[in-house]
Amino acid sequence: MTEFNEITKALVECDEARLIRLVNEALEAKTPAVDILNQGLIYGMDIVGEKMESGDMFIPEVLMAAKFMAGCVEILKPLLGDDEKIRGANVLIGTVKGDLHDIGKNLVAMMMESAGMNVYNLGVDIEPAVFVEQIKEKKARIICLSALLTTTMPMMKQTIDAIVESGLRDRVKILVGGAPVTQSFADEIGADGFASDAGSASKLAKALAN
Repeated sequence: MTEFNEITKALVECDEARLIRLVNEALEAKTPAVDILNQGLIYGMDIVGEKMESGDMFIPEVLMAAKFMAGCVEILKPLLGDDEKIRGANVLIGTVKGDLHDIGKNLVAMMMESAGMNVYNLGVDIEPAVFVEQIKEKKARIICLSALLTTTMPMMKQTIDAIVESGLRDRVKILVGGAPVTQSFADEIGADGFASDAGSASKLAKALAN
């Protein structure tokens, strides 16, 4: 258990050299790669998300931790069975039609990937029909809609309406976020949840996926 705690600590502290050394030492000690992934790395990113939510970590540090986590996953991948690789709910994330902002959306995507979810980042300026099409194609369970402009917020409702009209609404949970978005707006347009930052978005998605 101590080795997992040390891996988690190194990840949270963004100490890349120590993190890689600890992961390799754990592998040399015959620790199962899947345990290093779940009990050391994914657990560490959960803590990073909590620290971001509380204001104890800032976006540059979170991005760094996610990058180091991804590097360690590459080390572990050859040693993981097909059923042990990071597998969670399929998530679609995109900025709605008319909006070209993507920094916050990309950070949310990275946090969700680090938490063990399969994330399909659709990009920006995504039409409602594309979300509907991708829900079917990717068998997505979580849909994340982002908007940074008050003028594009109504497109979130249009996207949800399109999902309802397609008959897929009961199969997915829809999360919304972005600077002007609020919980009351999420309730008003029929979303399942709202998150104000990447850490809470990841935590909420995990809860809704279970």
